[in-house]
Amino acid sequence: MSPTSPTTATPAYPGHGHVTFLGAGPGDPGLLTLRAVEALAGADVLIAEPDVLDVVRVHARPGVSTPELTVVDDASKAAVVPVLRDAANLVMEAARGGKRVVRAVTGDPGLDGNAGAEMLACAAEGIAFEVVPGVATAVGVPAYAGVPLRDSEGTDVRFVDARTASDRCWTEVGASDGTVVVSTTLDAVAAAAGELVAAGRKPDTPLTVTVAGTTTRQRTWTATLGTIAQVFKQGKVLPSPDGHQPVIAVVGERSSAAQRDQLSWFESKPLFGWRVLVPRTKEQAASLSDQLRSYGAVPHEVPTIAVEPPRTPQQMERAVKGLVTGRYEWIAFTSVNAVKAVREKFEEYGLDARAFAGIKVAAVGEQTAAALVDFGVKPDLVPSGEQSAAGLLEDWPPYDPVFDPIDRVFLPRADIATETLVAGLIELGWEVDDVTAYRTVRASPPPADTREAIKGGGFDAVLFTSSSTVRNLVGIAGKPHNVTVIACIGPATAKTAEEHGLRVDVLSPEPSVHKLAEALADFGIRRREAALEAGDPVTRPSERRPGARRRRTT
Repeated sequence: MSPTSPTTATPAYPGHGHVTFLGAGPGDPGLLTLRAVEALAGADVLIAEPDVLDVVRVHARPGVSTPELTVVDDASKAAVVPVLRDAANLVMEAARGGKRVVRAVTGDPGLDGNAGAEMLACAAEGIAFEVVPGVATAVGVPAYAGVPLRDSEGTDVRFVDARTASDRCWTEVGASDGTVVVSTTLDAVAAAAGELVAAGRKPDTPLTVTVAGTTTRQRTWTATLGTIAQVFKQGKVLPSPDGHQPVIAVVGERSSAAQRDQLSWFESKPLFGWRVLVPRTKEQAASLSDQLRSYGAVPHEVPTIAVEPPRTPQQMERAVKGLVTGRYEWIAFTSVNAVKAVREKFEEYGLDARAFAGIKVAAVGEQTAAALVDFGVKPDLVPSGEQSAAGLLEDWPPYDPVFDPIDRVFLPRADIATETLVAGLIELGWEVDDVTAYRTVRASPPPADTREAIKGGGFDAVLFTSSSTVRNLVGIAGKPHNVTVIACIGPATAKTAEEHGLRVDVLSPEPSVHKLAEALADFGIRRREAALEAGDPVTRPSERRPGARRRRTT
């Protein structure tokens, strides 16, 4: 990093800290800038309103202090004043104590008047500060709603905060034929539309209203200035429990609001807003969860098994020593947990990846191979086809006494592993040391709210990646509700699910977790298309009314 980087900024006076005024954007943590992520990683204190804190905490370093702001339980606009005053006091107190403070605000700090006042306070006391811009809410939300603000002719765009706009402001934007972006609240949209009509805008001017923009809770509705009040009255816009929830309304004939069906890229994702239960630990589910997020889903990891050391460690100890002394030609890893177990034993003996020199290494699939690479070991064999024991055997070479000086394979596995790989290797002429490297036991039950969501239909789908995940999830949390879409990785897993009274909606074409996620996304696409073709609203499975008959999609 260059010496002029903002992160090297030093306080103007000794003993004082440093404050970063940071734009958190409209709500999607992925919209934070690289500079924002860098500042959050180095912060001692993180100060933000609760909603903003949830966005930026994703990138904050572990252990960062997050002082709680005073929240007044009052629906009036004045309720926000004590919160902001409290935030300013916390910023100054932390900075005076020599801390690196990040003060995060919604959108961009340059558009936040309170952030400006806090900057002036820092300047008055000689406290060094910097500003990290963010995506402005009034720009980011329409982009996620599929509503471009300008056309090829360079449409005039004006921004209005309905909460502070004067009569003169309404008159000026009403006289314009350009696009108007209105920041308001859900219960004040109709009033803002009325102000624009009164100021001269035509009642048939297209209007889009977006709530919870850039998040998986986003909802956008299209109407006109003249019909929005009736749309609200007829309940065509889903009611919000909080009428004061901020929204962005875009008004204008040339704002592409009328073309939103073609431009709505975010809300039309295959699994948009779906809560998907993944019965795996966060570490095991990392790439799968990322894939689900790319489809618009909200993954929720729930471990169904826990990994424990073998009851008697002597067998594993002998095998690791044999690995070092040249007893084996191959070592085969059939899971990430097996890699972890061997790695921990290596560290116990003061060994590292160099101990694998001269030994051929096999991995059952890409995730296991990635764990080996992280260990410093590049596998010699990964299945070219199916990522399973059967796929590994397809590519495994038979023992050849001419080319293979040693005929033995070290196979560190779970205590409940099947015999498929062992039998196949023996058939190929190899001797196998089948060693219990770890034990799998049923995990502890998830929190009460997660159990309730599983049994009460709070999840839209669940991905079962093995028969044991079916048995263990039902055992620790109960059977998923009838509205929940059940997706299984293969026929054996599907059979186990049906034996537990579950109807299988999605079956992966291949025994791969990523193909399983793709199959669920395809199911979501077909479900969405069927709803649109029937003229029905697009809803998530969990939004189906209780007792409604479910239509099976094959």
